[in-house]
Amino acid sequence: MLNFTEIIAIISDNIPNLELKRDLPMSRLTSFRIGGPAACAAFPKTEEELSGLLRICAENGVKPVILGAGTNVLAPDAGMEALVIVLKDALEGMEQISDTCIRVMAGVTMSRAAVFAAGLSLGGLEFAHGIPGTVGGGVYMNAGAYGGEIKDVCTRVRIMDMQGNARWITNQEAAFSYRHSAIEDNPWIVVAAEFELTPKPEAEVWEKMKELIGKRRASQPLDLPSAGSAFKRPVGGYAAALIDQTGLKGFQIGGAAVSEKHAGFVVNLGGATAADVQELLKAVSDKVFDRTGIRLEPEVRIW
Repeated sequence: MLNFTEIIAIISDNIPNLELKRDLPMSRLTSFRIGGPAACAAFPKTEEELSGLLRICAENGVKPVILGAGTNVLAPDAGMEALVIVLKDALEGMEQISDTCIRVMAGVTMSRAAVFAAGLSLGGLEFAHGIPGTVGGGVYMNAGAYGGEIKDVCTRVRIMDMQGNARWITNQEAAFSYRHSAIEDNPWIVVAAEFELTPKPEAEVWEKMKELIGKRRASQPLDLPSAGSAFKRPVGGYAAALIDQTGLKGFQIGGAAVSEKHAGFVVNLGGATAADVQELLKAVSDKVFDRTGIRLEPEVRIW
């Protein structure tokens, strides 16, 4: 297998406009602000650049790692000897393709997609306005909040396999379920998604989005680095309530702590390591299980 210097040279020769960065700290790419350097980070700005990059990787035995906004990822302290393909602020673009349908590229944030829809007097994405991740990540895990989910409005998803071949799949083929989709079970990358929305006065859409943002600010620790909800919703309860009932608000290991404001969040108080967060997640899960018999599973993707 070629080393990274050789791989980067091949990529640069074949895709000269592709932005590449060596030894970029993952802490700059994740909302937890945790993680050592990635050997190389690539920022493809078009579907063609992404396809070409994946083909080169496949031909040379490189297995890249795909990252959106990094809002649900805990990156390792030691970094990654890997090629990380970053889509946020790279694979961008939004367009209206019919009176009620918009197409959004994977690197666009959920919040920007909701604002774009509002500007077209289209409702249905209000729930997404406060979700910090990208459309690609949101589709990948069927993101949702305040009673809305991606599966409710997403009609088609453009996916790309690890050889750089792209195609569209339907909502049914995406097989959306709670915080999951068929895309997770296959070697696919979300390139774009289409959303079928509902005509609604722009002021009314904005009113709803402001209401939901107000709820988030009042209840969530948005002033501290985190990865959103730390645990999946268990059968028979809510993670935050179970953690709160176990008396774990403020529970701390190293620089990581259970938020005093919202027990479902683990926050970086400053200088937290991935090891701190993992130890904290395990301790919280064990303590909740000992008290309630319910085992909490991390929603955070641990790399």
